[in-house]
Amino acid sequence: MNAFIHHFSFEFRAGIRNKQLLLMNYLFPLGFYLLMGFVMAEINPPFREDIIPAMLVFGILAATLLGIPDPLVNARENGIFRSYKINGIPSISILVIPALTTILHLVLVAVFITFTAPLFFRAPLPVNWLNYALIFVAMAFACAGLSVLIGVVSPSSRMTVLWSQLIFVPSMLLGGLMLPFSMLPEAARKFAQLLPATQAMNAFNGLAMGKVAAFSPWGSVIMLFASGVLAFGLAMYLFSWDSRNTTRRGHPLLALLVLLPYVVGIFMLA
Repeated sequence: MNAFIHHFSFEFRAGIRNKQLLLMNYLFPLGFYLLMGFVMAEINPPFREDIIPAMLVFGILAATLLGIPDPLVNARENGIFRSYKINGIPSISILVIPALTTILHLVLVAVFITFTAPLFFRAPLPVNWLNYALIFVAMAFACAGLSVLIGVVSPSSRMTVLWSQLIFVPSMLLGGLMLPFSMLPEAARKFAQLLPATQAMNAFNGLAMGKVAAFSPWGSVIMLFASGVLAFGLAMYLFSWDSRNTTRRGHPLLALLVLLPYVVGIFMLA
Protein backbone atom coordinates (compact mmCIF):
# COMPACT_ATOMS: atom_id res chain seq x y z
CA MET A 1 0.00 0.00 0.00
CA ASN A 2 2.86 2.38 0.85
CA ALA A 3 4.47 1.60 -2.50
CA PHE A 4 1.20 2.40 -4.27
CA ILE A 5 0.89 5.74 -2.43
CA HIS A 6 4.50 6.70 -3.20
CA HIS A 7 4.06 5.76 -6.86
CA PHE A 8 0.78 7.71 -7.04
CA SER A 9 2.40 10.77 -5.39
CA PHE A 10 5.32 10.65 -7.80
CA GLU A 11 3.05 10.41 -10.87
CA PHE A 12 0.85 13.25 -9.63
CA ARG A 13 3.84 15.56 -9.12
CA ALA A 14 5.17 14.54 -12.54
CA GLY A 15 1.91 15.75 -14.07
CA ILE A 16 2.79 19.26 -12.84
CA ARG A 17 6.57 19.25 -13.22
CA ASN A 18 6.78 17.48 -16.57
CA LYS A 19 6.32 20.13 -19.27
CA GLN A 20 4.53 17.81 -21.70
CA LEU A 21 2.09 16.54 -19.06
CA LEU A 22 1.57 20.06 -17.71
CA LEU A 23 0.66 21.15 -21.22
CA MET A 24 -1.83 18.31 -21.77
CA ASN A 25 -3.33 18.34 -18.27
CA TYR A 26 -3.73 22.09 -17.80
CA LEU A 27 -2.39 24.55 -20.36
CA PHE A 28 -3.90 23.06 -23.52
CA PRO A 29 -7.45 22.37 -22.23
CA LEU A 30 -7.69 25.62 -20.25
CA GLY A 31 -6.16 27.69 -23.05
CA PHE A 32 -8.57 26.17 -25.57
CA TYR A 33 -11.48 26.76 -23.17
CA LEU A 34 -10.66 30.46 -22.86
CA LEU A 35 -10.12 30.81 -26.62
CA MET A 36 -13.42 29.13 -27.46
CA GLY A 37 -15.23 31.10 -24.78
CA PHE A 38 -14.05 34.50 -25.92
CA VAL A 39 -14.23 33.79 -29.67
CA MET A 40 -16.85 31.11 -30.30
CA ALA A 41 -19.35 32.52 -27.82
CA GLU A 42 -19.27 35.85 -29.67
CA ILE A 43 -19.55 34.30 -33.13
CA ASN A 44 -22.20 31.77 -32.11
CA PRO A 45 -24.05 32.90 -28.94
CA PRO A 46 -25.96 29.58 -28.51
CA PHE A 47 -22.57 27.96 -27.90
CA ARG A 48 -22.75 29.43 -24.38
CA GLU A 49 -25.37 26.77 -23.58
CA ASP A 50 -22.84 24.01 -24.28
CA ILE A 51 -19.54 25.55 -23.30
CA ILE A 52 -19.29 23.89 -19.87
CA PRO A 53 -19.91 20.26 -20.93
CA ALA A 54 -18.14 20.70 -24.28
CA MET A 55 -14.96 22.12 -22.77
CA LEU A 56 -15.06 19.55 -19.99
CA VAL A 57 -15.20 16.75 -22.56
CA PHE A 58 -12.42 18.43 -24.54
CA GLY A 59 -10.23 18.63 -21.44
CA ILE A 60 -10.76 14.94 -20.72
CA LEU A 61 -9.90 13.98 -24.30
CA ALA A 62 -6.75 16.12 -24.33
CA ALA A 63 -5.40 15.00 -20.95
CA THR A 64 -6.07 11.30 -21.48
CA LEU A 65 -5.63 10.56 -25.18
CA LEU A 66 -2.76 12.99 -25.69
CA GLY A 67 -1.13 12.65 -22.28
CA ILE A 68 -1.30 9.03 -21.06
CA PRO A 69 -0.22 6.68 -23.91
CA ASP A 70 3.18 8.18 -24.81
CA PRO A 71 4.78 7.95 -21.32
CA LEU A 72 3.66 4.31 -21.08
CA VAL A 73 5.32 3.43 -24.38
CA ASN A 74 8.50 5.34 -23.51
CA ALA A 75 8.74 3.62 -20.13
CA ARG A 76 8.40 0.20 -21.76
CA GLU A 77 10.94 1.02 -24.49
CA ASN A 78 13.46 2.38 -21.96
CA GLY A 79 13.26 -0.71 -19.76
CA ILE A 80 11.58 1.06 -16.82
CA PHE A 81 8.88 -1.60 -16.63
CA ARG A 82 11.56 -4.26 -16.27
CA SER A 83 12.90 -2.52 -13.19
CA TYR A 84 9.36 -2.25 -11.84
CA LYS A 85 8.92 -5.98 -12.31
CA ILE A 86 12.20 -6.73 -10.55
CA ASN A 87 11.12 -4.58 -7.60
CA GLY A 88 7.76 -6.31 -7.34
CA ILE A 89 5.52 -3.52 -8.64
CA PRO A 90 2.42 -5.16 -10.16
CA SER A 91 1.33 -4.34 -13.67
CA ILE A 92 -2.04 -3.12 -12.44
CA SER A 93 -0.29 -0.27 -10.59
CA ILE A 94 1.59 0.71 -13.75
CA LEU A 95 -1.68 1.02 -15.65
CA VAL A 96 -4.03 2.38 -12.99
CA ILE A 97 -1.86 5.04 -11.35
CA PRO A 98 -1.33 7.22 -14.47
CA ALA A 99 -5.08 7.06 -15.08
CA LEU A 100 -5.91 8.03 -11.48
CA THR A 101 -3.46 10.92 -11.38
CA THR A 102 -4.73 12.25 -14.71
CA ILE A 103 -8.32 12.09 -13.48
CA LEU A 104 -7.30 13.98 -10.35
CA HIS A 105 -5.75 16.72 -12.50
CA LEU A 106 -8.95 16.77 -14.54
CA VAL A 107 -11.03 17.35 -11.41
CA LEU A 108 -9.13 20.60 -10.88
CA VAL A 109 -9.64 21.59 -14.52
CA ALA A 110 -13.35 20.74 -14.29
CA VAL A 111 -13.81 22.89 -11.18
CA PHE A 112 -12.12 25.84 -12.90
CA ILE A 113 -14.22 25.53 -16.07
CA THR A 114 -17.49 24.96 -14.23
CA PHE A 115 -17.26 27.97 -11.95
CA THR A 116 -15.57 30.47 -14.29
CA ALA A 117 -17.72 29.90 -17.40
CA PRO A 118 -20.80 31.60 -15.86
CA LEU A 119 -18.64 34.56 -14.83
CA PHE A 120 -16.65 34.91 -18.06
CA PHE A 121 -19.16 33.80 -20.70
CA ARG A 122 -22.61 33.80 -19.04
CA ALA A 123 -22.81 30.03 -19.43
CA PRO A 124 -25.61 28.21 -17.56
CA LEU A 125 -24.66 25.99 -14.64
CA PRO A 126 -25.77 22.33 -14.46
CA VAL A 127 -29.26 21.76 -13.13
CA ASN A 128 -28.38 18.36 -11.62
CA TRP A 129 -24.99 18.40 -9.90
CA LEU A 130 -24.99 14.72 -8.92
CA ASN A 131 -25.55 13.58 -12.49
CA TYR A 132 -22.99 16.15 -13.66
CA ALA A 133 -20.33 14.62 -11.42
CA LEU A 134 -21.34 11.07 -12.38
CA ILE A 135 -21.05 11.76 -16.10
CA PHE A 136 -17.68 13.45 -15.60
CA VAL A 137 -16.40 10.35 -13.78
CA ALA A 138 -17.83 8.03 -16.45
CA MET A 139 -16.23 9.98 -19.30
CA ALA A 140 -12.88 10.33 -17.53
CA PHE A 141 -12.89 6.61 -16.65
CA ALA A 142 -13.73 5.55 -20.22
CA CYS A 143 -11.10 7.80 -21.82
CA ALA A 144 -8.42 6.93 -19.26
CA GLY A 145 -9.00 3.23 -19.91
CA LEU A 146 -8.90 3.77 -23.66
CA SER A 147 -5.68 5.78 -23.35
CA VAL A 148 -4.00 3.12 -21.22
CA LEU A 149 -5.04 0.50 -23.77
CA ILE A 150 -3.51 2.56 -26.58
CA GLY A 151 -0.27 2.80 -24.61
CA VAL A 152 -0.22 -0.97 -24.10
CA VAL A 153 -0.84 -2.02 -27.71
CA SER A 154 1.20 0.70 -29.47
CA PRO A 155 4.64 -0.53 -30.57
CA SER A 156 6.12 2.99 -30.66
CA SER A 157 5.48 6.59 -29.67
CA ARG A 158 4.59 7.46 -33.25
CA MET A 159 1.81 4.88 -33.22
CA THR A 160 0.35 6.32 -30.01
CA VAL A 161 -0.08 9.61 -31.86
CA LEU A 162 -1.85 7.87 -34.73
CA TRP A 163 -4.27 5.87 -32.56
CA SER A 164 -4.98 8.82 -30.28
CA GLN A 165 -5.67 11.17 -33.19
CA LEU A 166 -8.01 8.62 -34.77
CA ILE A 167 -10.25 9.18 -31.74
CA PHE A 168 -9.44 12.78 -30.85
CA VAL A 169 -10.05 14.41 -34.25
CA PRO A 170 -13.42 12.71 -35.00
CA SER A 171 -14.50 13.53 -31.44
CA MET A 172 -13.89 17.22 -32.10
CA LEU A 173 -15.80 17.13 -35.39
CA LEU A 174 -18.64 14.70 -34.63
CA GLY A 175 -18.75 14.37 -30.84
CA GLY A 176 -21.20 17.20 -30.24
CA LEU A 177 -18.62 19.66 -28.91
CA MET A 178 -18.85 22.14 -31.78
CA LEU A 179 -21.76 20.83 -33.83
CA PRO A 180 -24.98 19.47 -32.29
CA PHE A 181 -25.55 15.75 -32.78
CA SER A 182 -28.97 16.46 -34.34
CA MET A 183 -27.32 18.36 -37.22
CA LEU A 184 -25.24 15.39 -38.37
CA PRO A 185 -26.27 13.23 -41.34
CA GLU A 186 -27.71 9.83 -40.42
CA ALA A 187 -24.55 7.90 -41.38
CA ALA A 188 -22.37 10.30 -39.41
CA ARG A 189 -24.64 9.89 -36.37
CA LYS A 190 -24.05 6.14 -36.30
CA PHE A 191 -20.30 6.63 -36.51
CA ALA A 192 -20.41 9.37 -33.88
CA GLN A 193 -22.08 7.02 -31.41
CA LEU A 194 -18.86 4.99 -31.37
CA LEU A 195 -17.10 7.96 -29.73
CA PRO A 196 -17.00 8.47 -25.95
CA ALA A 197 -17.37 12.23 -26.53
CA THR A 198 -20.76 11.74 -28.21
CA GLN A 199 -21.99 9.58 -25.35
CA ALA A 200 -20.78 12.06 -22.74
CA MET A 201 -22.35 15.08 -24.45
CA ASN A 202 -25.62 13.18 -24.84
CA ALA A 203 -25.59 12.27 -21.15
CA PHE A 204 -24.68 15.81 -20.06
CA ASN A 205 -27.54 17.24 -22.13
CA GLY A 206 -30.16 14.80 -20.92
CA LEU A 207 -29.16 14.33 -17.28
CA ALA A 208 -27.21 17.37 -16.10
CA MET A 209 -27.80 20.47 -18.22
CA GLY A 210 -31.60 20.36 -18.49
CA LYS A 211 -31.63 19.82 -22.26
CA VAL A 212 -33.11 17.09 -24.45
CA ALA A 213 -30.91 14.06 -25.15
CA ALA A 214 -30.67 12.70 -28.69
CA PHE A 215 -30.90 9.11 -27.39
CA SER A 216 -30.97 7.32 -24.05
CA PRO A 217 -28.77 9.37 -21.66
CA TRP A 218 -28.56 6.64 -19.01
CA GLY A 219 -27.60 4.24 -21.77
CA SER A 220 -24.71 6.58 -22.58
CA VAL A 221 -23.53 6.52 -18.97
CA ILE A 222 -23.69 2.72 -18.87
CA MET A 223 -21.77 2.45 -22.15
CA LEU A 224 -19.03 4.76 -20.88
CA PHE A 225 -18.52 2.75 -17.70
CA ALA A 226 -18.71 -0.56 -19.60
CA SER A 227 -16.14 0.64 -22.13
CA GLY A 228 -13.82 1.78 -19.34
CA VAL A 229 -14.00 -1.58 -17.56
CA LEU A 230 -13.40 -3.41 -20.83
CA ALA A 231 -10.49 -1.12 -21.74
CA PHE A 232 -8.68 -1.65 -18.44
CA GLY A 233 -9.34 -5.40 -18.62
CA LEU A 234 -7.93 -5.62 -22.15
CA ALA A 235 -4.94 -3.48 -21.16
CA MET A 236 -4.16 -5.87 -18.29
CA TYR A 237 -4.49 -8.88 -20.59
CA LEU A 238 -2.33 -7.41 -23.39
CA PHE A 239 0.26 -5.76 -21.11
CA SER A 240 3.92 -6.47 -21.90
CA TRP A 241 6.81 -5.69 -19.53
CA ASP A 242 9.40 -5.39 -22.28
CA SER A 243 9.23 -4.04 -25.84
CA ARG A 244 11.69 -6.76 -26.88
CA ASN A 245 9.29 -9.47 -25.74
CA THR A 246 7.84 -10.80 -28.99
CA THR A 247 5.25 -13.04 -27.34
CA ARG A 248 1.88 -11.66 -26.20
CA ARG A 249 -1.07 -13.30 -24.52
CA GLY A 250 -3.31 -11.90 -27.24
CA HIS A 251 -3.19 -10.06 -30.54
CA PRO A 252 -3.22 -6.24 -30.30
CA LEU A 253 -6.32 -6.19 -32.51
CA LEU A 254 -8.24 -7.50 -29.50
CA ALA A 255 -8.14 -3.88 -28.34
CA LEU A 256 -10.94 -3.15 -30.83
CA LEU A 257 -13.28 -4.98 -28.46
CA VAL A 258 -13.31 -1.76 -26.43
CA LEU A 259 -15.83 -0.47 -28.99
CA LEU A 260 -18.25 -3.31 -28.26
CA PRO A 261 -20.43 -1.40 -25.73
CA TYR A 262 -20.89 1.44 -28.21
CA VAL A 263 -21.71 -0.93 -31.08
CA VAL A 264 -24.30 -2.67 -28.92
CA GLY A 265 -25.69 0.71 -27.92
CA ILE A 266 -26.27 1.75 -31.53
CA PHE A 267 -28.67 -1.17 -32.00
CA MET A 268 -30.13 -1.42 -28.49
CA LEU A 269 -30.68 2.20 -27.48
CA ALA A 270 -32.66 4.99 -29.07
